Amino acid sequence: MGTIDKAFGALYASDDGSLDTAASLLAADRGADAELTRRGEEFVRTLWARGWQPADLVRAARRDLADEHVRLLAGLIRTETAGYGRLPHRWEAQLAELPEDPGRPTDRFSYATAVLELYRLLVRLPRLDAVGPAPGEALPPPAPGEPRTLGRIRALLAKAEATGYPEEAEALTAKAQELMARHSLDEATLAAGAPSPEAPGAIRIGVDPPYEQAKAILLDAVATANHCRAVWNEAHGFSTVVGFESDLDPVELLYTSLLVQGTAAMTRAEAEQRAGGRKRTKSFRQSFLLAYANRLGARLSATSRRVAAEAPTLLPALASREAAVTTRTDELFPETRTTRVRAAWDEAGWTHGATAADRATLHPNRRGVENGSSDSSRRPRHQDE
Repeated sequence: MGTIDKAFGALYASDDGSLDTAASLLAADRGADAELTRRGEEFVRTLWARGWQPADLVRAARRDLADEHVRLLAGLIRTETAGYGRLPHRWEAQLAELPEDPGRPTDRFSYATAVLELYRLLVRLPRLDAVGPAPGEALPPPAPGEPRTLGRIRALLAKAEATGYPEEAEALTAKAQELMARHSLDEATLAAGAPSPEAPGAIRIGVDPPYEQAKAILLDAVATANHCRAVWNEAHGFSTVVGFESDLDPVELLYTSLLVQGTAAMTRAEAEQRAGGRKRTKSFRQSFLLAYANRLGARLSATSRRVAAEAPTLLPALASREAAVTTRTDELFPETRTTRVRAAWDEAGWTHGATAADRATLHPNRRGVENGSSDSSRRPRHQDE
C-alpha cells in the first residue's frame, strides 16, 4: 500500500490523531505530492457528478474550515475545470469569484494537514439534487449573450446600491422590479403564441449567516413574486430557486441588491438608535431583517399582480408556467416543511425594518405601502435532510 492510500485512511476516521499521523506520512514523502493533488481533483470531479457546483463547495469549506482550506479548494477547482472545452451556464461566474491561490506553504506538515482536512470534508459531502448538467455532460447551445432586459435590471440595481439618496434608490429598485415583471410577461406571451419544450430549471443561491433565516425569507419573497419557488437548505447554507430560465437570473440579482440595500438601511437605523442613547442588539437586527423581508414580499407580489393585470388575456399562460414550476419543485423536493421563525422580538427593529421596506418603493410614481402587511406569517420552505 502506497503513502497516499495509507494516509487516506484518516479521511474516514473520527479522531484527529489519525489525521496527524497521516500528515506526517505525506510530509515525509515528497514523491507523493503530485498524486495527492490528482486525488483531490478526483474528489472534486466526483462531487460535480453528485450535484455540487464550485460555489457550493466553496460555501461548504467556508462554513466548516479556514481560509487556507478555501484557497486549496479553489486551486483544485481551477485545475479540474480547466480541462473542459465548455462549462455549464453560470459556472464561469462562479469560477471568477474563487479566491486567489497564494501558493504552497514551505511547512510540509501544515500543508499536508490542511489538505487532509479539506479532503475529509469533500468525501463526507452528501449528494445534492442536480440543478444543471455537470462538466463533461451534454450542454445546451451557448446563449448569444446576456438578454438586454437583464442588463438593464443589473444596471438599475447597481445604481440603487450606489446612490446616497434614498428617493433615487427607491425609484431605481421600483423600476427594476417592474422590468422583471414585464420581462416575465413577455416570456409568457411567447410561450402562449408558440409553446416551447423549455422546462423549469433551478439555481442555488447562497444564504449565509448571520440572520440566515431572515435572508431565506427575503429570497422566498423575491422568488414567489417573480413566478419562482425557493427551498432553503439550512445545513448547507443555500436556497434552491426553481423557475423558468428567464426568471432565475433576475431573481438572484434582485435578492442580492435588496439584501445590500436592507443591510445598509439596518446599519443606518442602528446608528440612529445609538445616537439616541439606545443600544441595539442581535434581536434588533433579526427583527429588522424579518420585517424588511415580510413587508417587501407583499409589495413585490403587488407589483407583479399590477403588471399582469395589464394583460388579462395572458393570465392563463402565467398560471400554466407557475403550475409547471410548482410541479418541478415538488419533483426535486418531495419532502419539505415550513420552518417556524426563530428570532428574539425587538419592536424597534421590526418598526425600522418595515419602514425601510416601505421606502423601497416598488412603483416609481408612488410612495407608501402597496398591499403591505406587518404580518410575520411568511416562513421559508425548508428542505428535509
